Amino acid sequence: MRITSIAPLASVLLIGACHRSASAPSPASSVAPGDWPSYNRTLAGDRFSPLGEITRSNVGRLAQLCAYNLPEVAALQSGPIVVGGAMYFSTDTITYSIDAGSCAERWHKARHVATPGGGPAVNRGVALLNGRVYRGTSDAHVIALDAADGHTVWDITLDIAGPGVQVPMAPIAWRDKIFIGNAGGDRAGVIGHVYALDAASGRVAWKFDVVPPEARGTWGKGAASAYPISGGAFWTSFTLDESDGVLLVSAGNPAPDFDAAVRDGDNLYANSLIALDASSGRMLGFNQIVKHDFHDWDVDSPSPVVTLKSGRTVIASANKDGLLSVLDRSRLSAASTRLVELPILYQVPTTTRENIDTPLSRDRPTRFCPGILGGAEWNGAAFDGARNTFFVGANDWCSTVQLQKENSPVPRIGAGWFGATINRNDSAQYARGWLTAFDAENGKVRWKFAAPRPVLAGVTPTATGLVFTADIGGNAYAFDADNGRVLWKQDLGQSVGGGVVSYLAGGKQRIGVAVGMRSPIWPGGSAASRIVVFGLRQ
Repeated sequence: MRITSIAPLASVLLIGACHRSASAPSPASSVAPGDWPSYNRTLAGDRFSPLGEITRSNVGRLAQLCAYNLPEVAALQSGPIVVGGAMYFSTDTITYSIDAGSCAERWHKARHVATPGGGPAVNRGVALLNGRVYRGTSDAHVIALDAADGHTVWDITLDIAGPGVQVPMAPIAWRDKIFIGNAGGDRAGVIGHVYALDAASGRVAWKFDVVPPEARGTWGKGAASAYPISGGAFWTSFTLDESDGVLLVSAGNPAPDFDAAVRDGDNLYANSLIALDASSGRMLGFNQIVKHDFHDWDVDSPSPVVTLKSGRTVIASANKDGLLSVLDRSRLSAASTRLVELPILYQVPTTTRENIDTPLSRDRPTRFCPGILGGAEWNGAAFDGARNTFFVGANDWCSTVQLQKENSPVPRIGAGWFGATINRNDSAQYARGWLTAFDAENGKVRWKFAAPRPVLAGVTPTATGLVFTADIGGNAYAFDADNGRVLWKQDLGQSVGGGVVSYLAGGKQRIGVAVGMRSPIWPGGSAASRIVVFGLRQ
């Protein structure tokens, strides 16, 4: 399966009509319509905004109303949250709160790290619960800040802290718990874990190991003795089925990323979508979506938990393998005592897929697509229940890899472990992107937009038939959700890889965008980082 070519700039291929039904189900949510209180707005992860002031007929009047310039230039990939007119977001070392209407700073709190775990200096967002802001850090701490002034309420060190371990993901909050996990799955000896922390104290309520003792035998005969089991980590966010208390977590790639012969076996439960009982951490079900991975194709992004018009209950998982995988969750229940495998209903490509079955070689380079940064990254699928449509932004950029020599030494614990002597992307000038609308029932492509640069930003559909997103070339867009026509476009002048959120401020709908992503990994470096807020020009 592949998308064979890049269409011209700002072009849309309309595959089929997208019809709105007056009786269509809306995403179930107890969230106030004017708030964006979690990374993907709802804990279910649909990213759908019910606000109706900005429409297809007036979106052309959208204009910048204010901006907040950060006192740092960061790899701004944070998904802002907004509650009660206050916005909260984060970078690697600083947590911010601003007025979501005027962009005036309320407070910012720096926590500089003397011994970071290693890996990208990035943080993807915060959680908010009962007047406290929660986030992870690059030295494997989790902290709680007072939402009113930013002072530290508690600061705990995870028991796995050490070389290679970071906590950049955006946590989610539910009832009295904060759910968070660690990154570092590309590093020797680092394994992913999920934590449920008591929101009041930071005490660990439960902990889940992605590679529990009973799964260690699936990592090959040398596992743990000849080499350290490594991988299955977390670096984006989670979703949660509130009706049944089921937490959905996407565990990333096994390491070494490319040299699969070192870890010959199934490598459970890396590269799996895993369902956990949110009250106890007990594993309820899973699907290892990417099996025998040798491309660094993490199962990574938050997976919306939704009900389709047909009544089917599904999970939508868009990942680095360049596929949208939609899974049946009808047999999943926190009350179940049997582990279930979540069946895949369909898989459809979100970007170019080429040379995907060719084994990597120790003697020559092999090029494949999507590359190691390809497909969906930290922002996954969005869902419009009225249109029964998934929207997925993606990166279209290929890589070339040659494996390390056989019996190469294992790096020190916490060091990068890719298992390659050549590991490079195509020239950045060839990096493109896609936004695709899929029929949620069967994966049929309704329309797709060929972006001039990768689409890493959050994708946000609204009740008025709009879809907002941005690319790392600095272009922000509003699309007609029914046909993909670009109704509004704004050059923001800086790379965009963070959240795009819809909320109310002063009773008016606003669109907030995290702008300015300076990253050594991604093209389109930025000279400034800022939050830009748009509204209708009066």
